[in-house]
Amino acid sequence: MSRLASRTARLRQIEELLLVSPTGLKAAEIAGRLGVDRRTIYRDIDFLCDQKLPIWQENGRFGINRAGYQANVRLTFHEATALVMAGLLLSRTVSDYDLHVAAALRKLAAVFPPNLVAHLERIISRVQDQPDGRRQLHILEKIVEGWGTGRKVKVGYRSPRSGKLRLRILAPYALEPTPSGIYVIGHDEWAEDIRTFKLDRLESAVILKKQYAIPENFDLSARLKTGWRIMAGDAQTEVALRFTPEMTSRVRERRWHASETWETLPDGGCLLRVKVADPREMQPWIRSWGAAVELLAPEWLRAQIGEELRQAAARYCDKVKG
Repeated sequence: MSRLASRTARLRQIEELLLVSPTGLKAAEIAGRLGVDRRTIYRDIDFLCDQKLPIWQENGRFGINRAGYQANVRLTFHEATALVMAGLLLSRTVSDYDLHVAAALRKLAAVFPPNLVAHLERIISRVQDQPDGRRQLHILEKIVEGWGTGRKVKVGYRSPRSGKLRLRILAPYALEPTPSGIYVIGHDEWAEDIRTFKLDRLESAVILKKQYAIPENFDLSARLKTGWRIMAGDAQTEVALRFTPEMTSRVRERRWHASETWETLPDGGCLLRVKVADPREMQPWIRSWGAAVELLAPEWLRAQIGEELRQAAARYCDKVKG
């Protein structure tokens, strides 16, 4: 291997080592792993800095600022299409303009055939047409940066029940987009447990120097299986829904939940059963089916939705009479 090729490979190795080390590495540690002199590492790091690699240095340790790092990723056409579809779904999830989503979609356009770029531009326009949400974007950036570097984040959380603003120190474990918004899941020092926070309810975010590590036994998929969308829990309640015959084929077109079971009824309708941690999370979805569905259980939720429907019907009847 030539000297140039050897150095090129070593520079790539240094970059990879720094990327997988959120707390950084000392020059001696890098030199030991690569089998070179420490002075060689210092020269290589200076060269990488000259190439605009966002390297930070603190207390003799070197690391990469992930917020300013641009990864070189090679994608096939179908892989790029999959990411565009994901971006399209995300554009329907976020209610504010996210410049990072728009920028990512523009970069994906580079691998698209010219006749498809116009479609991608329409998606980008949809993102850009959202209201200015710089405050929420700033909060999301801080949480993502803390998540990527393994540092805790102090957030200001506005409780939807009490309306009070509380400062919480959060160790982000995961971000989860849903039809109702983006949620951050992590360890909350105040509650001394894993909690879920909706991004829209966070009013501030500051990255702290406190380091954390995501526990090896944290299983996001297993946790989310207990919820309808995002609200997880150890105890689950069975929810039973009866759909009219006209809706049977439509409602059975897709899988709604990991726990679902189906039963065909004599009249051609169907019965759906699921087990979820918080049935209240299902209310918007249940209401969306209108008169085509009847909630059978749990009884307390049936009574609640029934009362809401009676009040709604009364309003409509009053307007008709008027």
